[in-house]
Amino acid sequence: MADQQQRPWESDKSKLSAFELTKLDREGLSIIETIRERASQGYSAFSEEDLVFFKWAGVYEQKPKGEGHFMMRVRIPGGILTSEQTRALAAISRDYGRNVVDVTTRQAIQFHWLTTQSLPDIFDRLEQVGLFSYQACGDVPRTIVGNPLSGIDPHELIDTAPLVEQLEKHFLLNPEFDNLPRKYKISISGNIYNTGHAEINDLAFTPASKVIDGEERIGFHVWVGGGLSAKPYLAKQLGIFVLPEDVVRVADGVTKIFRDNGYRQKRHQARLKFLMADWGPEKFTEKLLELIGSLPEQGKDRTDGWNAGYFTGVHKQKGDELNYVGLLLPVGRLTAEDFAELADLTDRYGSGSVRTTNSQNIILPNIPDEKLESLLAEPLLQRLTPFPRTFVGYAVSCTGNEYCNLAIVETKARMLSIATWLDEHVELDTPVRLHMIGCPNSCGQQQIADIGLQGSLVKTESGTVDAFDFFVGGSLGPDAQFNSRLKGRVKADRVAPVIAQLLELYKKERLAEEKFHQFARRVGTPRIQEYFSDVIASVSAS
Repeated sequence: MADQQQRPWESDKSKLSAFELTKLDREGLSIIETIRERASQGYSAFSEEDLVFFKWAGVYEQKPKGEGHFMMRVRIPGGILTSEQTRALAAISRDYGRNVVDVTTRQAIQFHWLTTQSLPDIFDRLEQVGLFSYQACGDVPRTIVGNPLSGIDPHELIDTAPLVEQLEKHFLLNPEFDNLPRKYKISISGNIYNTGHAEINDLAFTPASKVIDGEERIGFHVWVGGGLSAKPYLAKQLGIFVLPEDVVRVADGVTKIFRDNGYRQKRHQARLKFLMADWGPEKFTEKLLELIGSLPEQGKDRTDGWNAGYFTGVHKQKGDELNYVGLLLPVGRLTAEDFAELADLTDRYGSGSVRTTNSQNIILPNIPDEKLESLLAEPLLQRLTPFPRTFVGYAVSCTGNEYCNLAIVETKARMLSIATWLDEHVELDTPVRLHMIGCPNSCGQQQIADIGLQGSLVKTESGTVDAFDFFVGGSLGPDAQFNSRLKGRVKADRVAPVIAQLLELYKKERLAEEKFHQFARRVGTPRIQEYFSDVIASVSAS
């Protein structure tokens, strides 16, 4: 924990929430040792307060609470895994997690069905291969999102894998940062297509260039204050240019500003985005430079579009000598056996590397041309295909109420079912990104989707049933904008036909090369709302 002078929030305890008062007297990371000491005694050995702090170890109680099962997130910095690490993760899932492996929208790996007794062994197994669940959750710097193609990307201006490693080393288990006002998410990418989703992170670095002393230097621009949940904010760009050697210094400074100035009175208003909204980027930049020293002013933005984190297919790597193969994991879920087989395949055909994406998919890099045909013929790639159909290939889902205590509807199987139905019933030559979430916390990032679906409930004559709110027109990149909510809830069993009708309007009225989010903004929410209301009435009556 930072010393007394580094804890200015402590001076006025009337501005602290109940949980903040608890955090004053308890170091969050100490829960790791507590778990190791008591785990063998079982679930009942931990108090309710202990269980809240499990998040600092990357562990949440699984639904339903009180039955002794847990979900765990494992940090995969930048999404880069070795085959050894992949096998270790698969083995943990097989031995303790009922063979379920999820890839999250922050490139992490998620397990379910864990017990307290299993946690110390899992911690040890992860550490043996250089992985950690620590700080994957909690009021701390979480998993660092990066470019999954770092080092092999023909569209990157700089390889950010070494910088991700430096940031991970700086923040992981650092007691200076174990008590932030709220969760804190970092992104860094040198890819020109914004693979790190900069605008929805608390702190993000995107590629930029600037002439310094007559020489063009490649570095980064800095974004601060992005985040989703019930009140989403797009990050604001600071007026600085950051060379690679200054990235950690800048990240340290931004994090300390959040730690010392962020809001701690209300949990739902404690994210960095609220501080940025009040201060603005100019004041934030001024405070940062006061803390860490001078930096060059902004250079030239080198971001050019947004690929939404999708890499499915077969693609040439930097230099054209090798290939990477992007595989679809339907809604981010696979079995332990399949995960272990991916490790075998990358050893056999590639370089022993597996990479996770924030679209919940997998990349196998460094495949020579002469091995490509044999890899594509492997049985596993018939299921985790590099060539997915239009809708299943662009469907994202949070965990849902199958395991999550916050979600009010089931999402994983439902999203897959909806996308599959659309692939069978709708002809479309342009991908449409579908994101589903089970609660307003937005782990499935519905606000940036072409069509976002948020779980809700509606009362019917036969009782309360699952339903969804619709949102249209979201994107990141040069035209970043969150999607707009449509009025009217759709019962879960009618969601797919309603989407199909919205897509008919899109096909009928779109311009040449116009993506769905561009179409939605051009025609406007009132026009889509009118159509949507008619569709709901028609579909509900059928």
